[in-house]
Amino acid sequence: MSIHSHIFTLFLLLLALLLSASIPITGHEFSIKEATVHDFRMAFQQNKLTSRKLVRFYLGEIHKLNPILRGVIEVNPDALLQADKADKEKKAKSLRSLRGLHGIPILLKDNIATKDKMNTTAGSFALLKSVVPRDAGVNPYVLSATPCGSSSGSAISVAANLAAVSLGTETMGSILCPSHFNSVVGIKPTVGLTSRAGVVPISPRQDTVGPICRTVSDAVEVLDVIVGFDKRDKATRTASKYIPRGGYKQFLNANGLKGKRLGIVRNPPYMFENVSVQPQVFEHHFHTLRQGGAVLVDHLKIANIDVSLAPPE
Repeated sequence: MSIHSHIFTLFLLLLALLLSASIPITGHEFSIKEATVHDFRMAFQQNKLTSRKLVRFYLGEIHKLNPILRGVIEVNPDALLQADKADKEKKAKSLRSLRGLHGIPILLKDNIATKDKMNTTAGSFALLKSVVPRDAGVNPYVLSATPCGSSSGSAISVAANLAAVSLGTETMGSILCPSHFNSVVGIKPTVGLTSRAGVVPISPRQDTVGPICRTVSDAVEVLDVIVGFDKRDKATRTASKYIPRGGYKQFLNANGLKGKRLGIVRNPPYMFENVSVQPQVFEHHFHTLRQGGAVLVDHLKIANIDVSLAPPE
């Protein structure tokens, strides 16, 4: 597997854009592992957590697990300084006046440029003077299995609690496939919904940046932060007109599937690596969707689907 097969991730602190909620947190000492963005905000408000503590936790997890998982190629040397800055801002201002991801660290796929003291290499020797030590590409659940690509570093790291949220990019399956293989939630936005300015390009017609997180709500929180018009990316001019007022978070509700029509394509047949378990899980998901009120159209036929699904030559 070449170094270009999987693109690595960067660790930095995102002082982001979404208004925070003000809901008290109760119970025992706050546990960072598996916590959501919503949990972090409540913990900040109740002084049960600081950004420095959060960043130190994830730096420790990266130090401990990354030699095995190989999901992170570089860590922001200023991550703790940025965390301290975020903590000072939280003390100086009310949490209501700050944005919803303020002080929460985020992993970026290494084809997304940053202003921080880090390289943007897309996992390529051509973009870096130093030598990358090894490929990314270990599934955190089954170390011998593929994590899929090329946003595998983002998906691996979120699944293994090396970060709460991350960003990936997709040209042809590079958000959805690693999210699927690593049991996390990825959203592939419509091209132009998020800016590609500063992203190492592959195809201007297909490239898009999207969140990879552990929960649907976290993925939507991040999506609301990154959508919008950017004069440096012409594709956002049209797409930004369709962003709903109030963002996408308003559509998160338990009955969201009720009445929605979803198609099941069975030809060409889905190829399962584990024919004894995966087909059963696959079919069980349909049962779950129906229980949620979705209307499933089985054996959906799509013209030229074999061409659409064919790998690029």
